[in-house]
Amino acid sequence: MATNKIALIRYQTIDKCLQNRYRKWTLEDLIEKVSEALYEYEGITSGVSKRTIQGDIQVMRSDKLGYNAPIVVVDKKYYTYETEDFSINQSPISAADLDKMKEVISVMKQLNGFNYFEDMNEMIIRLENNLSKQNQQQISYIQFEDNPLLKGLEHLNRLYQAIIKKQPLLIAYQSFNNLRKAQAPKQAVYYPYLLKEYRNRWFLFCKSRKKKEFVTMALDRIVEFYELANEPFIEAHELDLEHYYDNVLGVTKSPNQREQRVVFKVDKKFADYVITKPIHATQKVIAEDETGVTFVMEVIHNFELEREILGFGEQLEIIAPRLLKKVIKARLCKAHEKYEQMKKPE
Repeated sequence: MATNKIALIRYQTIDKCLQNRYRKWTLEDLIEKVSEALYEYEGITSGVSKRTIQGDIQVMRSDKLGYNAPIVVVDKKYYTYETEDFSINQSPISAADLDKMKEVISVMKQLNGFNYFEDMNEMIIRLENNLSKQNQQQISYIQFEDNPLLKGLEHLNRLYQAIIKKQPLLIAYQSFNNLRKAQAPKQAVYYPYLLKEYRNRWFLFCKSRKKKEFVTMALDRIVEFYELANEPFIEAHELDLEHYYDNVLGVTKSPNQREQRVVFKVDKKFADYVITKPIHATQKVIAEDETGVTFVMEVIHNFELEREILGFGEQLEIIAPRLLKKVIKARLCKAHEKYEQMKKPE
């Protein structure tokens, strides 16, 4: 049976009491504190029985909810945690709960071929890895990409809720130029539509009320924002938001941009890397010879595409379109010039 709200209030109250080691807690003390909490949070005036609290302590001690709380009785009278810094809120998820989650997800993936739940595989791996590490004191065998210096992630949930509720936002945004010049953030009203992740960084796709144009904001440059309850929300009916980023690498795109047929060739020894890790979902092999493999993809020409191509260096050559080839060549030439201008060591 699922743990109900009242039981959770009791467990949390007992936990807070036992964390306070400056006081000795008798069973009667715990009953009193739990009764006060039930009245405060739920308006329950009947209190709680001695038998109920004793049962709660047994549940907390067990693996039933994954707590495994080290509750001991001192001098046959006082309850406390044997481990000083223990809390049920720090307790890792239990193996039983993990198995149940995997079973539920497995069943849901089979319903009508709903492949969305495949995205939860990484979450399961994270949980299994953390469980193994915490319960068995093993080293972490899987290392996920992470950036502890990344800012703006605290905005994710509120922005997501604003999108769902169609809530206009007053956003204070600080561009890179403003950051360098230490200028004050600029405030404006926006209508949020999408959250997009690219290279472990999050962006908000929205529309400006004043300029009537679509913009993409990096969450790490949003200083603060406020929900505008009385502001009417303007929909983006002219866009197919679900597929808006299908033809783009990264997040830089305007609604009027159209994808181009980009043809490029990769050296033979490096081609397998591009085949197994495509630059874009539309990528296809169209030719192959002893010197390399030629690919084609349908994407928008933007900064992220240029950066991705430049990252391959001499291993990749743009064949078409002509403008993209010209831009890449110019940027490589400028990079070459910078190295040529470097003073040679004497």
